[in-house]
Amino acid sequence: MIKLLIADDHAIVRSGLKQLIALTTDIEVEAEANNGAEIQDLLRQGDYDCLLLDLTMPGICGTDLVARISVQFPNLKILVLSMHNEAQVAARAIKAGALGYITKDSSPDKLLSAIRKVANGGRYIDPLLAEELAFYAISPERRSPHARLTDREYEVFIRLATGMGVNDIAAQLAISNKTVSTHKQRMMEKMNFINISDLVRYAVDSNLIN
Repeated sequence: MIKLLIADDHAIVRSGLKQLIALTTDIEVEAEANNGAEIQDLLRQGDYDCLLLDLTMPGICGTDLVARISVQFPNLKILVLSMHNEAQVAARAIKAGALGYITKDSSPDKLLSAIRKVANGGRYIDPLLAEELAFYAISPERRSPHARLTDREYEVFIRLATGMGVNDIAAQLAISNKTVSTHKQRMMEKMNFINISDLVRYAVDSNLIN
């Protein structure tokens, strides 16, 4: 039996996932969480085969959360279930330690197949997204502007886009305010943003935040 931990900040999504998984005989939802802190608490207390993880949640989230969990719980298999269908986002999640990446518009059968494959140590990426990832790897000119950011610059970028201030970002990422400000400055220069409004507009238009 695959012991699954579901992490998503939308109760309706978690409910739908539990109803779908209840129809299977080899997967069981052991627990659910709606933010990064809850995930870490549950992982310390219980034993799970697979984490089905949404990238966009309150608090610690995104690839930073994937990386932390991968280090703290190296035997846990992580499958990202995200609204983002961009190759750059998937590539960052895989690089951070996720074994699989599937989008929320995938069919229920694909999702269940992905859970089974990842829980057993395999890798899963939706075929269409995998094709895009291949072009992303070999054709730099096809990449979106935010693909030029380092992983840390991207984490700062996403948090600024959601309205977080420098102090809050520093506390969440466990780095200094000065370091956050440096990443912010470099990111703004790379993306040719004049102000935060430009940043937020780009993030929304690129479907990088809800």
